[in-house]
Amino acid sequence: MEKRRKMLKAAIVGATGIVGQQFIVALHNHPWIKVTSLAASERSAGRTYREALTDAKSGAFRWSCDEPPSPEAMELPVQNAHEMEPSGVDIVFSAVESDQAQILEPKFAVTTPVISTASAFRYEKDVPILIPGINSEQAGLLKQQRKARGWKGFITPIPNCTTTGLAITLKPIYDAFGIRMVLMTSLQALSGAGRSPGVIGLDILDNVIPFIANEEEKVQRETQKILGALTGESIKPAQFLVSCTCTRVNVREGHTESVFVSTERHCEPEDVARAMQEFAGLKVSLPSAPKQMIVVRSDPFRPQPRLDRDTDDGMATVVGRIRRDTALENGIKYVLVSHNTKMGAARGAVLVAELLINDGYIS
Repeated sequence: MEKRRKMLKAAIVGATGIVGQQFIVALHNHPWIKVTSLAASERSAGRTYREALTDAKSGAFRWSCDEPPSPEAMELPVQNAHEMEPSGVDIVFSAVESDQAQILEPKFAVTTPVISTASAFRYEKDVPILIPGINSEQAGLLKQQRKARGWKGFITPIPNCTTTGLAITLKPIYDAFGIRMVLMTSLQALSGAGRSPGVIGLDILDNVIPFIANEEEKVQRETQKILGALTGESIKPAQFLVSCTCTRVNVREGHTESVFVSTERHCEPEDVARAMQEFAGLKVSLPSAPKQMIVVRSDPFRPQPRLDRDTDDGMATVVGRIRRDTALENGIKYVLVSHNTKMGAARGAVLVAELLINDGYIS
């Protein structure tokens, strides 16, 4: 029988944006966490959340999620993020852009744990990029971060949404067979760009955009860090090479990735499929965790974003077309679909919070 937990109070910073709205959905009726504070830009401050999401001129309600907003959240007041006092909550979920994260998140972390979707601190020596079940042990670095920076809280970001599915699917391969090199091409959903600046409809219609600024560098660096080893006061990145091409396609949600892996030890496609299917991932039961981190499809026409992105409420990574690649030494290739706005964004961040609550980093 699960022990009864204290309900923790959470603030969402950047609450009016798309990712902030996703946090509202992900935390609705959460058994461990209650949203008690919302913060956004100065122009939204002093209004209720409902008022802040309603366009003053047209009356349009700027809600972007498929799921409806919770009535309780609609009535919460929105604070100015730069004036928010974080000590009144147990967790801060940050959904701001990286330039604002650079300013706000250290201020919040002085007193309160910060779980961020921004890239601002991902590459700092004492900051882990956590995916529960993949590199949970790297949470130990948070103790060093607190000590070195003199904070009661900490900052831990989730990965770039394109990194998430890749790192999850590489983990069982890396553990079982070792990895020499990874090549990946992504076909990324429009929602990953957000509404502002987003992607102009006429640019993406009947088109593929072959460049996403800084995306490839993020994926390459983050994958090596996530699958690296915690060594005392830092993480030693995994030594295999990563190269990728990231593109934007006319799909609303769900990133598709074509992955090529050169393994250290010989393996057959069925060995890789078995390693993925049997991958335990999380050793504990968490409210937002998928039943299986990786779902393997045998149908050669799967995975597809429209059919597979919502598997296990968008928290599972779906893999198919696992086959040999004869151009690479010990070559294996496969296709994955990962939900970029669920596991790759707010729900993934909530899952990190659950892990840290379970392990005693947040109380």
